[in-house]
Amino acid sequence: MTLASASGKAILFGEHAVVYGQPAIAVPLSQLRTTVQVESLDPGMTGVLIDAPNISKSFLLHEADGDDPLASAVRLTLDELGVKAPLDVHLTIHSQLPIASGLGSSAAVSVAVIRALSDHLGKPLEVETISKIAYAAECLHHGTPSGIDNAVVAYEKPVYFIREHKPELIQISTRLNLIIGDTGVSMRTTIPVNLLRERWEKDPVTYGGWFEEIGEIVKEARTMLEAGSIGSLGTLMNRNQVLLEDMGLSSLELQRLIRAAREAGALGAKLSGAGMGGIMLALVELDTAQVVETALIKAGAKQVFITEVDR
Repeated sequence: MTLASASGKAILFGEHAVVYGQPAIAVPLSQLRTTVQVESLDPGMTGVLIDAPNISKSFLLHEADGDDPLASAVRLTLDELGVKAPLDVHLTIHSQLPIASGLGSSAAVSVAVIRALSDHLGKPLEVETISKIAYAAECLHHGTPSGIDNAVVAYEKPVYFIREHKPELIQISTRLNLIIGDTGVSMRTTIPVNLLRERWEKDPVTYGGWFEEIGEIVKEARTMLEAGSIGSLGTLMNRNQVLLEDMGLSSLELQRLIRAAREAGALGAKLSGAGMGGIMLALVELDTAQVVETALIKAGAKQVFITEVDR
């Protein structure tokens, strides 16, 4: 039996603008994980059996639809490993990450599947290759993803990312205390991504200017993170949120949670990920974390996660 896991992720700064050439910063959420177990099939069974009890799915690989994300991750991994002979294994996937929420659930599943399957077959892969395969899986299901999700999940390090450039791992000099509030509104990444592209195509000057402003915020944030001077990091989060709102990527549910977090003492708060649903992210001092958590629950958060990003 082989076990492997992958973390969730949160984008601190730069979502959406990263699709248009601007930098973004994402961090792993190591306390929130997807785990994949690979073992031999029961006697009398053949093929690759994939079980995902969190989403009530169980199927054989050869019977799966061509666009099934779990099947795609398995097929892409086997292709990379050059496995052609029949394979009789049982994959069981467990995840702590809500789906379509901005926490990188699909990337975490792909990375955990790739790690578990390649390790089980005695052909462990380099992290860069794992990220590449996970990106290919993301492309099948999210259209034109930026590549940031698979990068931060595969490396499990804070990442400074510019599309079509090798991810830069950054060293955070001060621990970050983060609270994640889940609106409970699932939102497929392709919906806000495609909507924003349509708006950008109609008004490239305005939207291009907003993307550039976000890029400057990301650069400032990187300097603060690496220097350990995060006193104004919350202010940068708030500025980033205003721009995301201007682009129409927030929602009433997100606004309610963001406002509740700030009023309860968060240093800053913003949506994280695709937006129009999903999650928001608040930066807090350790001694205010419980107060902010309570405020988010009262404001209607379906789930709240308290986590930290270590130096």
